Amino acid sequence: MNRYSLWKYILIVIAVVMGVLYTAPNFFGEAPAVQVTSAKATVKVESDMTARVDQVLQKGGIKSHGAQFDFSANQGSVRVRFADIDAQFAAKSLLERELNADLNDRTYNVAFNSLPNTPAWLQALHALPMYLGLDLRGGVHFLMQVDTASYLKTRRQGQESSVRTMLRDKSIRHAGISVTANGLEIKFRDEETRLKAKDLLTSQMPDLTLTLAGAGADLSLLADMNPQKLKEAVDEAVIQNIVTLSKRVNELGLSEPVIQRQGVDRIVVELPGVVDVARAKDIIGRQATLEIRMVDESVTRGTEATTTVPLGSELFTSGRDAPVILYKDPILTGDYITSADARPDRQSGLPDVDISLNGEGGRKMLDATRGKIGKLMGIVLFEKGKGEVLTVARIQAELGSTFVITGQSSIETARDLALLLRAGSLAAPMVIIEERTVGPQLGAENIRKGFDSTLYGFAAIAVFMMLYYMVFGFFSVLALGINLLLLVGLLSGLQATLTLPGMAAIALALGMAIDANVLINERVREELRAGNTPQAAIALGFDRAWATILDSNITTLIVGLALLSFGSGAIRGFAIVHCLGILTSIFSAVFVSRGVVNLWYGRTKKLTSVKIGQIWKPKEG
Repeated sequence: MNRYSLWKYILIVIAVVMGVLYTAPNFFGEAPAVQVTSAKATVKVESDMTARVDQVLQKGGIKSHGAQFDFSANQGSVRVRFADIDAQFAAKSLLERELNADLNDRTYNVAFNSLPNTPAWLQALHALPMYLGLDLRGGVHFLMQVDTASYLKTRRQGQESSVRTMLRDKSIRHAGISVTANGLEIKFRDEETRLKAKDLLTSQMPDLTLTLAGAGADLSLLADMNPQKLKEAVDEAVIQNIVTLSKRVNELGLSEPVIQRQGVDRIVVELPGVVDVARAKDIIGRQATLEIRMVDESVTRGTEATTTVPLGSELFTSGRDAPVILYKDPILTGDYITSADARPDRQSGLPDVDISLNGEGGRKMLDATRGKIGKLMGIVLFEKGKGEVLTVARIQAELGSTFVITGQSSIETARDLALLLRAGSLAAPMVIIEERTVGPQLGAENIRKGFDSTLYGFAAIAVFMMLYYMVFGFFSVLALGINLLLLVGLLSGLQATLTLPGMAAIALALGMAIDANVLINERVREELRAGNTPQAAIALGFDRAWATILDSNITTLIVGLALLSFGSGAIRGFAIVHCLGILTSIFSAVFVSRGVVNLWYGRTKKLTSVKIGQIWKPKEG
C-alpha cells in the first residue's frame, strides 16, 4: 500500500545531489583578484587578453590561479585570482604599467576585485555562490527616471527636418511645420497640396501615422510615429542609457554591478562595494561628446605619426582608423544626432550605419560637405578630455539630415559603431528619484543576523516537531532540511541576488513548509483516531492533506506572483525567494516526506503502530 516506485526515489536522490552541488559554493568564500576592463569606448577586451595578462604576471614573477575571460561584461573583462592580498596589490601595479603605454591616458582599467573560491569542477557545472545585494554587501543604490519625453522631442525634431526636405525636393508648398507634444503639425492652404504631401510621406516614411485635421483655409496634417515605433523609440532611449552607464561603471572593477531596466522608463543602478556616493554620481553623470571633423589631407595618409602636425589641426593616435590628423574645428557635434542604426544595405547586403540629424544638424552638415565630395571625414568620441577615433569615412555625396557610413567589415562592427554614435552621451536626461547607501559593516551584520535567525528558527522548529510528532516529526524535519537545501541551491543555480528581504523570505518559506507537514501529520492522526490501520492511515493522511496543501500554497503563490509583477527593488527580491520557496516546499513536504515515510514503514507488512505522538481519542458516551 505504501510503496514508492524506484524512479521516485531516484528523482529524490538526484534533487538532493543537485541541491548539495549548487549550495556548496556558498561556503567556499572569496579570494582576492584583479579585474581588467576597457578604459576607452573604442577598445574591447577580447578573450586573447587572458594570455597577455598571464604572460605579464609570469614575467613579473607573480603567481596567480590563472586569468579567466568574462564575456558577459559589456566590453568584456579579464579576472585573475590570487592566493593573498600582497600578490593582488603587486599584480594591479604591474598590470597597470604593462598594459598601458601612458598611465595618464589609460587603455585598460585594472581594479581590485574578488572571485569565489569555488573549485573549477563546480564552476564547470555553473555552480556558483549567490550574489549578495547591497543590504548584505554594502554599496550604492540609485533608481533613475529617464526623461523619454525629451528623447521623443529630439527624434521629432529630426523628423521635422526630414519632412521639410522631402516636401521641398518635391516642390510641395506648405504653410509651416511645427513640433508639438504629440508629433508634427504641417499646415497647408489647399486640400490638393495636403493630399499630395500625405501620399509622399506615406510612401517615404511608413513609420509615421498621418491624420488630416482642420477645415477651410486652416488645413493641417498631423504626423507622429505609430504606437509600435513610439515604443521602440522609448526602448531605444532606455537601452542606450543602460549601455552608456554600463561602460562608465566598468572602471570601478565591481564584481557584479546591477544596471537594469525597471518598468517602462526607469533604470536601477546598484554598485556593490562602492560607498562613495559623490564618486558614483560623478561616474554616472559624466558627459561624453561626439565631434565630426574633416581630415587634414595635406598630410599623406600613413605618415601621420611621423609628420609635423599643421597649425589648426590635431593628431589622434587611438581608436579605429587611427592615427589620423583632423582639423580642430568640428563641423558638427553629437548633440545633433537623433539616431544611428546598423542595417544591411538593400542592394549590396553589406553592413552600413544609417545616421539621422535634427534640422539644424542637417543644415550644418549640408553646408560643410557641399563641394567636398571625395574628401575624408572623421568621427571622434571625447571622454575625460581624450579623443577616440570611431571611424574615418569618405564623403560620396553632399550630406544632409540623413546619411550612411559604409565600409564596415561586419554587421557586428556596424552595430558597435552605431552604438558608440548613440552612446557617446546619454540618450535622454535622467534624474535620481531614489538613493540609498549601505556600509560594508552593516552588510556583514545583516548577513550574521539573517543567518542566525534562519538557523535558530530551524532549530526551534526541529525540536518542537520531534517532541510533538516523534518519528514523524523527525521525517518532517528531514524534509524541511531538504527544502532549505533545494531553495538555496536553486537560488545559487539561477544566480539570484540575495537581499535582506530575501533572507526573510527564506525564513518564511521554512514556516510555510513545516505547516504542510503539520497538516499531513494531523491528518494521519485523524485517520488513526477513526480506527484505520496504520498503513491505511498513512496513505489516507497524505492523500487527503494534499488538496489542502495545494490550495493554501496556490493562493500564497498568487500573492507572490503579484508582488513579483508589480513590485520593485527589495519587494521583487522577496517575491522571487518567496515563490521559489513555495515550489520547493510543496516538493519536499509532500513528495520527499512521503518517500521517507514509505521507506521506513512501507517495508512492514503487518504494521501495528506508528510513532506520531499522542493520539487523543474522544471519550465515548
